[in-house]
Amino acid sequence: MSEAKPAATHAAPAASTAPREDARPDLTKGAPEPPVTKGYGLGPSWRAGVARLRGGDLGLLPVIAGLVVIWTVMQILNPVFLSSANLTNLALESAPVGIIALGVVCVLLVGQIDLSVGSISGLSAAVLAVLFVDRGLPAWVAVGASVLLACLIGWFYAQVHNRIGVPSFVITLAGLLGLLGVQLWVLGPKGSINLPFDSGLVNFAQLHFLPPWLAYCLVVIGAGVLYATGSARAAERRRAGLPAVPRRLLAARSLALLVGLGVAVWYLNRDRGVGWMFVFFLALVLVVHYLLARTAFGKAMYAVGGNVEAASRAGIRVQTVFTAAFVLCAALASIGGILAAARLAAANQSSGGGDVNLNAIAAAVIGGTSLFGGRGTAFAALLGVLVIQSISSGLTLLNLDSAYRFMVTGGVLLLAVALDAVARRSRVAHGRA
Repeated sequence: MSEAKPAATHAAPAASTAPREDARPDLTKGAPEPPVTKGYGLGPSWRAGVARLRGGDLGLLPVIAGLVVIWTVMQILNPVFLSSANLTNLALESAPVGIIALGVVCVLLVGQIDLSVGSISGLSAAVLAVLFVDRGLPAWVAVGASVLLACLIGWFYAQVHNRIGVPSFVITLAGLLGLLGVQLWVLGPKGSINLPFDSGLVNFAQLHFLPPWLAYCLVVIGAGVLYATGSARAAERRRAGLPAVPRRLLAARSLALLVGLGVAVWYLNRDRGVGWMFVFFLALVLVVHYLLARTAFGKAMYAVGGNVEAASRAGIRVQTVFTAAFVLCAALASIGGILAAARLAAANQSSGGGDVNLNAIAAAVIGGTSLFGGRGTAFAALLGVLVIQSISSGLTLLNLDSAYRFMVTGGVLLLAVALDAVARRSRVAHGRA
C-alpha cells in the first residue's frame, strides 16, 4: 500500500493586488510623457549658468570682462581711444594676428603647440612677394602657392610627430629657426620687396570698406541665423525629451546681437566703416566655429585634446586629427602673413618676426583656449587679439615705450593661464573635467 501524503499545514499565499515593479506598461494607453519636454524657463536657465560658473566652466566671461576693463581704463586715460577712427584702425590691425591666433587655437585644442606660426607667416609673405612682384604671376596664383607651401610644412610637422614621436614643441621650435633662414634666402640680397599700391591685395587690406547698407544687412542676417540655429537645436532637444533653451531667451540673445552689432557698425561708419579684411577675419572665425562645434571632426579634436588614450579607444584616428590640426594651423598662419604684408604693402626680413609669434599664441590663450588641450572656441582668437591690440593701441596713444606693452601683455597672459589652471582644478573637484 502506498503511504498517504501529509496534508498541507499552510494555506497558499493570496495573490497580491499591487502592481509588480517589473510589469510592462499597457501600450494601448499610449506611452508615458518624458519627464522634461518644455525646456528651461528663464529662472532655471540662470541657475544652470551660475552652477556652471561655480563648477569652473567660465567660458568667455573672463576675457569679455577683461576687455571691458581695458577699454574703460584706456578711455579714462585718453579720450581718443574709443573714437571711431581709432577703433577702425584697431579692427584692421587685429585681423592678421587674429587669423594666425585662430590657427593656434586649433592646434592647442588637440594638446599640441606650434611655435613657428610667425615664421610661417613671414615665409608666406616672402613667397607671395617674390612670385607676385619679381616673377609677375597673378596674385591668386601667388597666394595659392604660399598657402600650399604652408600646408606642406604643417603636414611635415605632423609626420615627424606621429611617426617618430618628437614633441611638437621641439619640432616647431626647429621650424621657427629653419623657416626664418628660408625666408631670408627667398628674399635674397634685397631683403625687402614692395607690393604695388594699386594691387587688389593692398587695397583689400588698407582701403576697402563695406558700404553702410551692406554692413547693416549682414548684422540683420547674423541675428537671424543665430535665432534660427538656436531654435533648430532647441527643437531637436525637445523631441529627444531633453531640456532646451526657451524661445524667449533665444529671441533675447538675437536681439542683443542685433542691437550690439548695429550700434558698433553705426559708430564705425562715423569714420571709414568696417574694413573688408576684418569681415574676412570674422568669416573665418565663424567657419572654424562651425567646424569645431557642429562637425564630427571638431568633436574628435576636442576628444583628442581631452584624452588621447580614450579617444583612440573610442575609434578616433588620432594621428589624422593631429595632421589636420597642424595643417589648418599652418594654413591660417600663411593667410595671416599674407594679409599682414598687404597691410604694410611690403614683405621684408622682419615679416612675421618681432612679437607676431608670441602675440598670436598669447591671443589664443588669453581668449580662453586651454594649454592643457580640449577646451576653447574659435571666438577665443577674436577676443584674445582684441585684448592684445587694445593694450598696444592704448599704450601707443599714451606715448609710452613698447617695454610697458610687453610687460602688460605678459602680465595679462600669466593671469589668463593662472585663471585657466584654477578653473581646471574647480572642474575636477565638481566632476566637470
